[in-house]
Amino acid sequence: MRGAMDAYGRPKSRKRDPGFATLVRIIVDQQVSVQAGAAIWARVVGALEDVTPASVCAAGEAGLRGAGLSGAKARYVSGIAQAILAGDLDLKRLQRCREDTVRRELTTLKGIGPWTADIYLMFAMGRPDVWPVGDIALQAAAGRLIGQLNRPSAAELEEIGARWRPYRSVAAVMLWHYYKRMPAVR
Repeated sequence: MRGAMDAYGRPKSRKRDPGFATLVRIIVDQQVSVQAGAAIWARVVGALEDVTPASVCAAGEAGLRGAGLSGAKARYVSGIAQAILAGDLDLKRLQRCREDTVRRELTTLKGIGPWTADIYLMFAMGRPDVWPVGDIALQAAAGRLIGQLNRPSAAELEEIGARWRPYRSVAAVMLWHYYKRMPAVR
C-alpha cells in the first residue's frame, strides 16, 4: 500500500453528504464508467434542480428517463423516493445504526444491493471499515498490489482485506485510486 501511495499519491476525498441525493447519485453510478455516471448525474440535476424525494416523484419515471436514467434505474429511484415519502425509509435514523442494520434496510429496496449499501456507508456515512468485496476494480487492484496474476474472488478479497481492518474503507479508496493509474498487464 505504501508503494502505491508513493507511486500515485493520495486519493481525493470521496466524502458526500448523507441523504437521498447521494443515494440517487450512487445508483446513477452503478455499473457505468465514472465519466458516464457524471454526465447522467449532471442531466438529472439539470432536470430536477434539487434532487429530493418530492422532485423525483413529481418528475416520475418518464422524467427520470428523459434525464438519462435507464428504465430500471428510474424505477429504483422512484421507488426509493416513494419509500422515503411514505416513511418506510428514514435515512437520518440510519445514521445512528450499525452497518449490518443499514445494509439490511437499504437492501430491502429494489435497486440497492450490497455494493450500493457499502458505497453509501463509506462515502455518505463515513464508516471507516467497509469493504465492498463484490467490486471488480477493488478485486483487480488488491490482486495486483499483492502480486496475484488473477483477480481474486469476493471470498479471497475478504481474506485480503483483513490486513487493513479496521480501516478497510481507507484501503478501498486507495485501491480504487491505484486501479485508475496502474499499468495494464501485458
